[in-house]
Amino acid sequence: MPPVLESPLLCRATLLLSIYLLGACSTRPPAQPEDLCQIFAEKSAWHQAAQGMTQRWGTPSFVTMAMMYQESSFREDARPPMRYFLGVIPYGRPSTAYGYAQVKDETWADYQRETGNSWASRDDFADALDFMGWYTSKSQKVNGISKWDAYNQYLNYHEGWGGFSRGSHLQKAWLLPVAAKVDERARRYAMQYRSCKAQLDSGWL
Repeated sequence: MPPVLESPLLCRATLLLSIYLLGACSTRPPAQPEDLCQIFAEKSAWHQAAQGMTQRWGTPSFVTMAMMYQESSFREDARPPMRYFLGVIPYGRPSTAYGYAQVKDETWADYQRETGNSWASRDDFADALDFMGWYTSKSQKVNGISKWDAYNQYLNYHEGWGGFSRGSHLQKAWLLPVAAKVDERARRYAMQYRSCKAQLDSGWL
């Protein structure tokens, strides 16, 4: 029986499917998002990106990671929920926020312009984390918020620098407990990271 010749088109389709599946696996949220050690052990590239962000902007990774968890649950394509008229007809989302860091179009454009990182993408983890480093650094410059202060950094992030300075967060009773939750997670992440940083750096995790 003569050998079956594979179609070049079939081979190409198979290759593209394999690449897509590998990509899908590499960008899935971490399996244990409540443990920073497990996150970085599972995704070593994320740890490298977090170290780079801290070196560049001075913000501890446990602060930005706690904020990112709150914003997107580490989903690359996160968006605000769709709004529906009469519960049936979709008429758009409440904002243009998108990606790991839930960044609006205009704020992302500001980041790209100021950093020169014009090729950055909101659904790229390293770019999104670098954005958070840039944002928290500006929160310190504009409003005097320590880069280690996850509570007030998150309020700046949510309300914007102008909104925070005007006290807009004080008018939102629901927001303050959310910021407290981010702060609590950042403190827990910090303790976890201290226990495993040496192992992560050495490659044992």
